Amino acid sequence: MAHRRAALVPLAGAALLLAACGGGGEAEPAAEGDGTRVLTVFAAASLTDTFTELEQTFEAQHEGVDVQLSFAGSSDLAAQIQQGAPADVFASADEKNMAKVTDAGLVSGEPVAFASNTLTIVTAPGNPEGIASFADLQRDGLLVVTCAPQVPCGSATQKVEEGTGVELSPVSEESAVTDVLGKVTSGQADAGLVYVTDAAGAGDAVTEVPFPESSNAVNVYPIATLSDAADAELAQQFVDLVNGSEGRAVLDEAGFAAP
Repeated sequence: MAHRRAALVPLAGAALLLAACGGGGEAEPAAEGDGTRVLTVFAAASLTDTFTELEQTFEAQHEGVDVQLSFAGSSDLAAQIQQGAPADVFASADEKNMAKVTDAGLVSGEPVAFASNTLTIVTAPGNPEGIASFADLQRDGLLVVTCAPQVPCGSATQKVEEGTGVELSPVSEESAVTDVLGKVTSGQADAGLVYVTDAAGAGDAVTEVPFPESSNAVNVYPIATLSDAADAELAQQFVDLVNGSEGRAVLDEAGFAAP
């Protein structure tokens, strides 16, 4: 099925959002009367690889269904949903942003936790700056990038800072964890704080520097069907796939832990 990918959209245009992720171009709408059913899934940026794989699985199991994925920071996705952006399923990288949508009465039933994730440090290949600990990220002259505080990976970073007494001075705070990774892989930063799954997905493009304090800031990922879903049964079937054995296998392979 043809589907779209879109980068983060401005909140001012959220009500006009058509679920997409990555390319930023307009997708071709399903032809009227062709029988195609569209399922729009909003998912945290850290789920890009896993949900893209599950999209293909779901479409193979549901003939005539086009899953359209929109990836961004969970806080931005939650805001877009609250402002009326059309979506059927929401998967957040933390419970805080899911709660915003739930408290607004926009979730059908109870969100279900399906995975968890922790932070790690990534550097250029070979770790040329010799970073060995979270405290090393305070080093003068080191270009460090983190997620913005309202984003789950940024909130987790703040928890680590509070627990260690280490206060970072990032050169930029990004709206999605994938943007942090991009700053490091492009050479714009010496180090960044991303999830272990992002580091694993980047392969040889980065060197990972684990740090024990990350265990104090574990993010739990919930998923839910939205109350305005165009096809609630279809949306629930996607949620069931994520929570089922096939979803768990894909998540495990990517490095996500159980919730």
